[in-house]
Amino acid sequence: MFCPRCGSNQSEELKFCKLCGANLYAVRQVVDTRETEKKFDWSDTWVAEMFLSGPSLEKRKREAERQRGITPEIKRYEEIKVGVITTSVGIALSIVLFVLMTGIVMSGKVPSDTAEILSRVWIAGVIPFLVGLALIFNGLFVSKKIAEISKEPEQPNRDQLESPTPPTSLPAADTNEFLQPRFSVTEQTTKHLRTEGE
Repeated sequence: MFCPRCGSNQSEELKFCKLCGANLYAVRQVVDTRETEKKFDWSDTWVAEMFLSGPSLEKRKREAERQRGITPEIKRYEEIKVGVITTSVGIALSIVLFVLMTGIVMSGKVPSDTAEILSRVWIAGVIPFLVGLALIFNGLFVSKKIAEISKEPEQPNRDQLESPTPPTSLPAADTNEFLQPRFSVTEQTTKHLRTEGE
């Protein structure tokens, strides 16, 4: 064995290097118990996800959520929570913009046409307010149905309910059964040939 510190050749029985005193026993243990490195797998990368079809990607996403413990019911509550926060932000934004723009208009230093525009800027807060309402509505009604469907045990489809029947196929060939043909290809074809004397 070569000493990793000084590079000298040492006997396998030695626990310490004769020249530098390095612990060769510990080095042997590390080398012997080293785990084999995991080979690189393209299926674990984002590149593989680019090439997945829609259903495969959706299936992988659902499996990852299941492993993290995210159920449709949790996703529903999260959606309602985000809706409430977004609605609150919309209301707060409208109030802040209304107070701020009213103060600017009341200062009297703004021309009347600009004051008309500034007095209506608070409407920008309506957009997040409506988005939040839509999220709340979706969480309360639409996602509730999805959560209920996911709780139901999976129903077997109609094909699984029917008793399995063997697929219809042709019977095995019976090579002992030869039928006599009703006609021959060469039958009565010679009568059309001319004889040499004609």
